[in-house]
Amino acid sequence: MKTGAEYIESLKKMKTKVYIRGELFEGADVVDHPFIRPHVNAAAMTFDLACDPQYEDLTTATSHMTGEKINRFTHIHQSTDDLLRKVKMLRLISQKTGSCYQRCVGLDAVNALYTTTFEMDAKLGTNYHERLKAFLKEWQENDYMVAGAMTDPKGDRSLRPSEQADPDLFVHVVEKNDKGIVVRGAKMHMTGMVNSNYMVLMPTTTLRAGDEDYAVSCAIPVDAEGIFHVFGRQTNDGRKEEGGMDAGNEKFAIVGGECLTVLNDVFVPWERVFMCGEVNYSGMLVERFACYHRQNYGGCKGGVSDIVIGAAAAMADVSGYGNVSHIKDKINEMIHLTETVYACSIACSAEGRPTPSGAYYVDPLLANVGKHNVTKLIYDIDRLAQDIGGGILATMPSEADLRNPEIGKYVEKYLAGVEGIPTEYRMRLGKLIENMTGGTALVESMHGAGSPQAQKVFYSKLSNVEHKKDCAMCIAGIPEEGQQLIKEIVKAKYSKKKK
Repeated sequence: MKTGAEYIESLKKMKTKVYIRGELFEGADVVDHPFIRPHVNAAAMTFDLACDPQYEDLTTATSHMTGEKINRFTHIHQSTDDLLRKVKMLRLISQKTGSCYQRCVGLDAVNALYTTTFEMDAKLGTNYHERLKAFLKEWQENDYMVAGAMTDPKGDRSLRPSEQADPDLFVHVVEKNDKGIVVRGAKMHMTGMVNSNYMVLMPTTTLRAGDEDYAVSCAIPVDAEGIFHVFGRQTNDGRKEEGGMDAGNEKFAIVGGECLTVLNDVFVPWERVFMCGEVNYSGMLVERFACYHRQNYGGCKGGVSDIVIGAAAAMADVSGYGNVSHIKDKINEMIHLTETVYACSIACSAEGRPTPSGAYYVDPLLANVGKHNVTKLIYDIDRLAQDIGGGILATMPSEADLRNPEIGKYVEKYLAGVEGIPTEYRMRLGKLIENMTGGTALVESMHGAGSPQAQKVFYSKLSNVEHKKDCAMCIAGIPEEGQQLIKEIVKAKYSKKKK
């Protein structure tokens, strides 16, 4: 297993090309750029905690292939205990960083691929699963950080991939030969991509006949020939460049450092290809990845919310109103909301079941309900934090003003809270709350792992409302023939409306 420092060195040896505000950066310059380094630091924590005996129970696992001790971010879930430890690990790391540490996306991708390729091979006679296992063994031995790459630009959302005016709006295969395939297109919103060693491509939606070129999954080095990345702007990212307390969470940033990844005719050898044309299995892969990834959010966002709660409570203390009853009530409500989203992640893990491959899969209904809770409850948690923190969160002078030899004494004087507590401490807590409850963090909670409508589609499909109707009609005393009559009349009525 790598340490955080060894992970960072592995990035510096790469030739990753990243455009930041229109300027090209490569290799070590990418790693040390002030926009990117906080995300690197957060990811490095996933390596360091696995090397710390205090946390290894959650952050490491035993490889089911080699029997070796590995970082849990490279592990295939072998039990509900593995699923539970994953969620607990995510909350732990969020409590250490207060930010997204990006590495769970690759973990979810490989688990989704592991279960899907097994069933694909059993049905079709392909050898994708063995290829994936060979890559996974290398992944574990080298402790790679791998970015999961699912989301395509999508173009006209009313059209399927093969119907787009520009075929590159979804990643697709443009050439096949005896050595491998060539892919073209782009992936968007790519969390942790610029500071990963590899990416694993997956289709972004369920595909149908005619979309075969778009049914592609493969592993590619992030710095492979033909690839460049365009780093996204984030709320208050200029403060990262300035450094200091104004950045809020100055060491670890706030969210995941997303980018647009462009693939211009990138060659992939066959041994790194895990799906190529099998449209009938695209939906399985997309659904399993989505549910594994939605499992995470009560863990990671629960841990981030722990920091928001702590910052709000500490801000109240240093401002002199930490003991007021309505402040205590608001903090208790924040705790209730945080534990609610965490409970869903724990529940979908505890209700996990083995797949034919032997790897365990979360309960998809509870995973989607949990993620949908995050799209709502995080806003309430952050709203309460802003309420407790006060208007000063939006109007506070900068650290440069505090340090200024002429006006600093006035900033120190008029931003003071409880006597004896340095004004700087109050400012630091305020800046942290401001940044952690700002636009970027909320948008990521809303749209990361799929927008709210995506979870509604899943749990509407999975919740079996018809069974609930049957149970209710039985309890109401409606005989079976009456139940059937209701179903037939309602079905005819709905069908007529559709026409």
